[in-house]
Amino acid sequence: MNLRFLADQCVPREIVAALRSAGHVVTLLGEEISIRSSDPDVIACAVRLKAILLSLNGDFSDIVTYPPAKYHGIVAIQLHNHPEAIPSLMDRLNRFLTSTPSQGFYVGKLLIVEPHRIRIRH
Repeated sequence: MNLRFLADQCVPREIVAALRSAGHVVTLLGEEISIRSSDPDVIACAVRLKAILLSLNGDFSDIVTYPPAKYHGIVAIQLHNHPEAIPSLMDRLNRFLTSTPSQGFYVGKLLIVEPHRIRIRH
């Protein structure tokens, strides 16, 4: 099954391309709303699209401000200014997505994705 994502404007094209190559549907933020939209507008767009929000914006990993239970899923990419880690990070993420291909699995969850691990918060 192909998963649906909304990629925030900060997500590198390499990550978008890797997800699309794996067969997932990735909508770019600018295709739906202004790339200068506020964080609440960005997450509302993901909800409207019933998509998993994909972002490097650390604000979306704040479960107090953005409680995962309210959303269709949030994937917070943690690169820590090391774009050279993208290939290993995407390898780990794509293996995870392949093992859990149901869109419903991601509802109400925050995935914090780092090159060496994936943490899941509810």
